[in-house]
Amino acid sequence: MGNGFFEVPIAINEPVKSYAPGSPEREEVLETYRKMYKANIEVPLYINGKEVKTKETATMSPPHDHKHALGIYYKATKRNVEEAIETALEARKKWAVMPWEQRAGIFLRAAELIAGPYRAKINAATMLAQSKNIYQAEIDSACELIDFLRFNVQYMTEIYAEQPESTSAAWNRIEYRPLEGFIYAITPFNFTAIAGNLPASAALMGNVVVWKPSNSQVYSAKIIMDVFREAGVPAGVINMVMGDAAMISDTLMASPDFSGVHFTGSTNVFQGIWKKIGDNIKTYKTYPRIVGETGGKDFIVAHQSSNPKQVATAMARGAFEYQGQKCSAASRCYISKNIWDDVKNYLLDDLRSFKMGTPEDMGNFINAVISESSFDKLASYIDSAKNDKNVEIIAGGNYDKSKGYFIEPTVIVVKDPKYTTMCTELFGPVLTVYVYDDNKWEETLHLVDETSEYALTGAVFSEDRYALEVAVKILENAAGNFYINDKPTGAVVGQQPFGGARASGTNDKAGSKQNLYRWISPRMVKETFVSPTDYRYPFLG
Repeated sequence: MGNGFFEVPIAINEPVKSYAPGSPEREEVLETYRKMYKANIEVPLYINGKEVKTKETATMSPPHDHKHALGIYYKATKRNVEEAIETALEARKKWAVMPWEQRAGIFLRAAELIAGPYRAKINAATMLAQSKNIYQAEIDSACELIDFLRFNVQYMTEIYAEQPESTSAAWNRIEYRPLEGFIYAITPFNFTAIAGNLPASAALMGNVVVWKPSNSQVYSAKIIMDVFREAGVPAGVINMVMGDAAMISDTLMASPDFSGVHFTGSTNVFQGIWKKIGDNIKTYKTYPRIVGETGGKDFIVAHQSSNPKQVATAMARGAFEYQGQKCSAASRCYISKNIWDDVKNYLLDDLRSFKMGTPEDMGNFINAVISESSFDKLASYIDSAKNDKNVEIIAGGNYDKSKGYFIEPTVIVVKDPKYTTMCTELFGPVLTVYVYDDNKWEETLHLVDETSEYALTGAVFSEDRYALEVAVKILENAAGNFYINDKPTGAVVGQQPFGGARASGTNDKAGSKQNLYRWISPRMVKETFVSPTDYRYPFLG
């Protein structure tokens, strides 16, 4: 330690455990999974550090076994939400002035709790309630959340160390204050790490938070709250409420003390929040910060010089890991005609080897989609494709929700590059392919750029550096996270800060200093050592 700041980086990416057959971590997580499957738990609201139970509840069920009840969670009333605001503002009085080292210690401890005693539990909860296989759970709920917590502390120390120039006559300093009021964190079902990071990153910078997890992610959200409480997050700093999303949002955003929203979710919901903030703008004590990451219609473009096996692997992994329910998942592909036959054959070989079912069977690469509404939407698009003579389904196309919400990984080949599944975000295991003429590289790149309202992730494959140079320029605004010769998923904290622009969000890059800057309000302080006593300047003579 030197000058109050870390001299050596404390942020090191958490190693991914293998969960190979016979490994101790595999046996531990399976035992935990089976115990939690039978546990029949209750998830309360968390307000002012207390567990709050209400009269209204909802049932939690595994997407791959929807007739089984994991337990219930409690839904907030309007008064509960108001109490969350009140207790957060009261907690702010101490939290906002707590030395940064103490806040850092809390969240570093949280990272170590997840890395150790909570690892199997948070992975099993994510497998059960969000239907992730063990590898997808491990890289998300364990490794990425640990990385967020560690790297954010490192970034905080770097921000606080940034100070303006001073002179012999005056000392200039910046105080990095939290925002005045409370932050509203809204988190999605698909990443437990995002659910933990959105409230934690704002709280780390001295803010207080009211957090609404997705109703489909409440089970693992409870584990996150258990970790925060054991790590020492004080009562009222992070409050968790579930239930009627519209009521919760309306109540929170009607408060004069609402100072910002940290959001990951659907584009329509985010745009509604933005509009609500605009409508209420004269109500607020300060202009709210709006930080959001929404959807994507993420692409893979393969040049004729590409390696077909590499392209096919990127398609198989990028489109179908976690059933295509990653914001970054590949959902539209543009493949050069001269390599298409090879790419197709490799891809079909991969898909034929996929196994689908419960995450408890670790031989299953594919699990269930998150809900019946998601299942029904995806099934309707697949049915439409089946009935369209201008498209061809070359893999998958079947689905079954009798036990779980299972949809086969489906590949659609289209002649029209503006076919609906090339343009519409589906958020599921459906990949649409357009085969373009080899001599239309630049034309195809412009097509990629102009097809979607989103700009989250994208990938370009080519062994021709001139072709890559053209792609990088033409697709400059098409993706906030851009990949060359790799799939468009798998951003790692500290290595690929994540976020997109256009309709994909505010591009504030989760897992970077850019994001943390959004949760502070700097105060510039100039202290003059010897103040002037005469208003006259030399030019006056």
